[in-house]
Amino acid sequence: MNDEQLLRYSRHLLLEEIDVVGQEKLLASHVLIIGAGGLGSAAAPYLAAAGVGKITLLDDDKVELTNLQRQIMHSQEKIGESKVGSGKVFLEGLNSTIEVNGIENKATPSILNALLPQINIVLDCTDNFATRQMINASCVQHKVPLVSGSALRFDGQISVFDSSQEKSPCYACVFSPEESPEEANCSSMGIFSPLVGIIGAMQAAQALQILIGFGEPLVGRMLLWNGRATQIDEIRLTRNAQCPVCSKKY
Repeated sequence: MNDEQLLRYSRHLLLEEIDVVGQEKLLASHVLIIGAGGLGSAAAPYLAAAGVGKITLLDDDKVELTNLQRQIMHSQEKIGESKVGSGKVFLEGLNSTIEVNGIENKATPSILNALLPQINIVLDCTDNFATRQMINASCVQHKVPLVSGSALRFDGQISVFDSSQEKSPCYACVFSPEESPEEANCSSMGIFSPLVGIIGAMQAAQALQILIGFGEPLVGRMLLWNGRATQIDEIRLTRNAQCPVCSKKY
């Protein structure tokens, strides 16, 4: 690190769990954030500020007025522009020393197959079941850790699925891809503004823990945040030996 970086990240360097070695791991890391909406708007700025060397945003949406109630990476002046373009400008304003890439497209297997060999960790900040299953399958195939978050109304959840660990479940172990749940989204159900900030910030924290290698990330555990009761519950997750995704041999 140069002198400017030593000063910028000095509060990290004071933490023995991070120190210079951990900060250098962050600077050498490449994080993929899929979804530049509410969750992505909370997670991405913390990763950029913390010094993740390369961040790629993947999203095909454009900024709308209804987004501004919770998607803090976007502003009124960006309405009508792509979310990845708006996000790139915001993140570069926070930290001009990192590299931020924006891909204005939906997540697809072909895009993920091209990206994931270069990626250290994926944050799933999307809002529909089919996309989450597709992202999970790609992460399992490439053995890339996945930090999965979701938020709706007053309730959020977060977990880490790390297929590089033999005992780690994947998303499909918990939510079977053979099911077809009725899709629910904030446009029809509503969402409490700070909820995405809480879950998205937790996703950033989990990503930093895994990239640096300290503490106990949420592998095999899921946190449930109840915004009405201001309560966090934890449930244990186990790997499904018959899982149609992670029991396959690639």
